[in-house]
Amino acid sequence: SLLRRRAQLVRGCVALKQSWKNEPLLKEQFNQLLVAIAQFEKTIQKTLKEIAEDAGMQDQVKRCQAVEGVGLLTATAAATAFLRGEFANSDEYVAFLGMDPRVRQSGQKDQRRRLSKRGDSEFRRLFHNSAMAASRSPVWKPYYQSYLARGLKGTQALVILARKLARVMFALMKNQSEYTPNSMLGGFPQT
Repeated sequence: SLLRRRAQLVRGCVALKQSWKNEPLLKEQFNQLLVAIAQFEKTIQKTLKEIAEDAGMQDQVKRCQAVEGVGLLTATAAATAFLRGEFANSDEYVAFLGMDPRVRQSGQKDQRRRLSKRGDSEFRRLFHNSAMAASRSPVWKPYYQSYLARGLKGTQALVILARKLARVMFALMKNQSEYTPNSMLGGFPQT
């Protein structure tokens, strides 16, 4: 819930910045408010780190943070989701996050696939942001570019990359192993 509340704080701060953008009156007081909000956000992140340590999740969070593009918030979300259920494989974990494709077929109809979106929307947002960061890293960029070369749109390729990141983090947490990117197979990391 702290991750969701932090997201609401950030959205509210962005809305305030946009609405007060061209207001010259009280500009100094508004800047003080923004500084206070930034300090509060740092306090939330520090509290998240402390909660992870108290719950014994700090090793899992560190494993996840080793993956390119994954920061503290996404790693905490991944570890929290991992602890919420008994997952036999990474497909179940991805489905729990709501990032699994839902097939829409019947008879002669074959519609586009969409995400099931059954999981926590904040977790999906964090994984998507991590995928955007990872798509610029030297390890994940070829993987991302290969999907763009197939004709997929950027958002579609990012969703696929976010699912791949979730699978990698699941494997790290399940096997209690350390992350090492695989340079074989064209630089694509393996799960």
